[in-house]
Amino acid sequence: MGVALLLAGLTIAGFMSPWLLLVLTFALSAGDAFETPTWRAILPELVSKDDLAAASALNGIEFNLARAVGPALAGIVIAVAGVATAFVANFVSFFGVILVVARWKRPIRKRTAPPETLTGATVAAIRYVRHSPTILTVVVRTGIVMFFSSALFALLPTVARSVNETAIGYGILLGCFGAGAIGGALIMQSARARWSTEVVVSTGVLILGLVIVAISGLHRLSTLAPVMLVGGAAWVTFISLISALVQNLVPDWVRARVLAIFILVYQGSFALGSAAWGGVAQRAGIRIALVCAGAGTIGSLMFVLFAKLPESTADLSPWNHWRMPVVVREATADLHRGPVLVTVEYTVIPERQAEFVEAIHQYGRIRRRDGAYRWGIFRDTEVADRYLEIFLVNSWAEHLRQHERQTQADREVEQRLSSYVASDPEVRHLIYANSTET
Repeated sequence: MGVALLLAGLTIAGFMSPWLLLVLTFALSAGDAFETPTWRAILPELVSKDDLAAASALNGIEFNLARAVGPALAGIVIAVAGVATAFVANFVSFFGVILVVARWKRPIRKRTAPPETLTGATVAAIRYVRHSPTILTVVVRTGIVMFFSSALFALLPTVARSVNETAIGYGILLGCFGAGAIGGALIMQSARARWSTEVVVSTGVLILGLVIVAISGLHRLSTLAPVMLVGGAAWVTFISLISALVQNLVPDWVRARVLAIFILVYQGSFALGSAAWGGVAQRAGIRIALVCAGAGTIGSLMFVLFAKLPESTADLSPWNHWRMPVVVREATADLHRGPVLVTVEYTVIPERQAEFVEAIHQYGRIRRRDGAYRWGIFRDTEVADRYLEIFLVNSWAEHLRQHERQTQADREVEQRLSSYVASDPEVRHLIYANSTET
């Protein structure tokens, strides 16, 4: 909003220049990068889990309508009242958003764990993605598809210019793509009702790849327009379902941060791909660039063989069932003291040891995902059925947060572990002792 006010003020005062406009546009985009994860993170709080994909598709319709109608409205305002008036109207429009947010009564959620620092919260998000196989699958596959499919957007102006030297041709193709996106959003729900998320997303990627290849061989506006229509439908299907999947696979405490990483990969791959395919087109020609990009988009489907998209059925509601340890006050007076060493001693049923080791390694990924920066499981050399799990957490405050981060979806792994042991595990908590304390 501040950048929008600055744009309007500098334009009215007559101080606007091309370089200043570029700098302010960059600042506006940077602000959008901060804002977007927040908007997407609150979507699951506004609609039910089953309606999340439809809501995401509706957001896609809104975006494409705004992209189509917005420039036209701006052109009318500029023609009637000038550029400064258009920037002022843009600034005033922010008040509508502020009013809606101010009127929203979000439920207050109580937290017993201490708040996180910016650095700690960022590290926690990266750690969560790294140790969550389902999230990692979605993020990696999105990045690869975006890298190859970005060629469609990067080279579309050149393709449009080759069939129509005026800006009208590019506008028609972009309008067809937006119309296709709206149509795809409308039919997506019926497709999801009949097939799995993997089938629908993979079909969208396949069609998108075929569209990119087809565009390389078409040289008339009348044939390019319907192909772009199909491409828009495939594009919004992929983006809507992938975005909804990420939001469904992440608990509330880390959703906005994981979405920020997802958007970083999404937009970073798009930017990197756009530059790369522009370079390929410069050296080898547009046709070869589009064919290679389309083939790469289709080739990304090989991930279906070993990294399928999950169906978002996990219950991610909090499951804070761990008993809070009774500690001496001096040891935890400073919540940021650390590191903290946690040991868990198990007495395993002899005939279930192999199953226990497999399950505890799966549980170790959960420990690392929720806060541990080092984890290990060790077998006692003197007592055959005794195993010792250890993990390190940066501070006592982070361990308290770790208690709150377990979800109902983790219960199944913990219950399996419980079935493999002969008695309740023995847990110990130790804090690093500084030399000044002795």
